[in-house]
Amino acid sequence: MTDPALRVRLGPLELANPIVTASGTFGYGLEFTDFVDLSELGALCTKGLSLRPHAGNVPPRICETPAGMLNAIGLQNVGVEAFLAEKLPRLRTLGATVIANVWGDTEEEYVAVVEALQDAEGLAAIELNISCPNVEKGRMLFGNSPTATASLVSRVRAATRSTLIVKLSPNAPDLVESARAARDTGADVLSLVNTFVGMAIDPVTARPRLSFGTGGLSGPAIKPLAVRMVFQVARALPGVPLMGIGGISDLSDVLEFLAAGASAVQIGTANFRDPGVSGRLVKELAVYCADRGTAVSSLVGRAQRIGTGGEAGAEG
Repeated sequence: MTDPALRVRLGPLELANPIVTASGTFGYGLEFTDFVDLSELGALCTKGLSLRPHAGNVPPRICETPAGMLNAIGLQNVGVEAFLAEKLPRLRTLGATVIANVWGDTEEEYVAVVEALQDAEGLAAIELNISCPNVEKGRMLFGNSPTATASLVSRVRAATRSTLIVKLSPNAPDLVESARAARDTGADVLSLVNTFVGMAIDPVTARPRLSFGTGGLSGPAIKPLAVRMVFQVARALPGVPLMGIGGISDLSDVLEFLAAGASAVQIGTANFRDPGVSGRLVKELAVYCADRGTAVSSLVGRAQRIGTGGEAGAEG
């Protein structure tokens, strides 16, 4: 039985609780059934799904950093057809709330994946990964231009009736403008943020530690940046449902993102260190709310209501 104090609503999407697992860090969910009861999570976001199976980058594709990790997996996945035939039916029997993360190299590929998912039984929502290079536009990232974001989101919106989540890139020149473009062209929910571009070099060989050269930085190192971005978007676009992502590993992190303005959070890198972390956070949040006689909905945006002592970005 779900705890009504934990229930959250993000536009048309209602979740039993605000704890969601982030795409790319939780496989297809099936890999974690020894550690987590999937039915107890608010939702899980699948590995990014493409139109056809994709092998990703050659190893090495992951390296640890002092406060997190770098990855350049390259969006390896089984493809949307195999997901629908092999993964989703099993997730459905386990009672999981499933959000399908999708990507493509062109707008047409995004639309094709979304159309393939349209009538799938057991999908709660679709999440667009817009941190992908558009091969038709000189490999410019869809999420790095509000114009490109708007074009992609509007085409996908026209192709699906599903709840549409757009996952924003922190590497965009102006994240608020990217968020506004996504909202104005059909996004129901925004998730933020994806990984920051980073690099690690072996001091002995002087070669990059990742075969791709650069990679996406995640983990505790990015949490203050992600909290600031969630706060800014929530303030600039009041009423837009947000999922916060970035370095969340304990209850205090969850509460911080909720206070900043997120209605739900996604757990990412912490899954590698503690495969049961998401289930534990659901239980800890339930105890927190019960002890205080409060509901998660009342925790959302507390920092927005209190205000800040200065503008984000000010130097001391």
